[in-house]
Amino acid sequence: MNLYDRFLLPYLLDFACGMKDITHQREKVVPMAHGKVLEIGIGTGLNMQHYDKGRVEKIWGLDPAMQMHRLAAKRIARAGLDVELVGLPAEEIPMRDASFDTVVCTYTLCTIPDPVQALGEMRRVLKPGGRLIFCEHGKAPDASVQRWQDRLNPIWKPIAGGCNLNRPVPSLLEQGGFDVQELDTMYLKGPRPLTFNYWGTAIAG
Repeated sequence: MNLYDRFLLPYLLDFACGMKDITHQREKVVPMAHGKVLEIGIGTGLNMQHYDKGRVEKIWGLDPAMQMHRLAAKRIARAGLDVELVGLPAEEIPMRDASFDTVVCTYTLCTIPDPVQALGEMRRVLKPGGRLIFCEHGKAPDASVQRWQDRLNPIWKPIAGGCNLNRPVPSLLEQGGFDVQELDTMYLKGPRPLTFNYWGTAIAG
């Protein structure tokens, strides 16, 4: 890991992913989590303030980027939640089958090297009837924006922690074995190649 990824990138991502419009998106989905919760890509803990403490029993926060955990731990302490940090990738979830009531995945699928394998793991660890709650950015519906996403992606990815601009989120969910129950989409404010959002819920297919 180079110095940029270790020391600077966590603070840049924390700033970018904590902007007002993205925070508002998190507010739409995270409070739906209940019971035993697995958060994929907990990062710097930006979702902590949005969990409903009356509905959540415990949270396991999975993220291989250990350099993010220090910032996450501060937010966990402020939120007063019972959270266990796990420094492993989503393609290798070290939990038993049917362990969780809810899986939360926000602004994370863009960075996972093998998102379909990771989604298969999320499906595996969900209890029967459990839900995946997601909020992601990805492939835009407009062809002109898609072209810019494809052009920018090779430049954007190495400076943004492996983030891909052009992943087709609903298709990935289906390939990972999920049936999407609710799905909303919109552009947030800002450059369109970076701001097309998908959010909703899904259950194991």
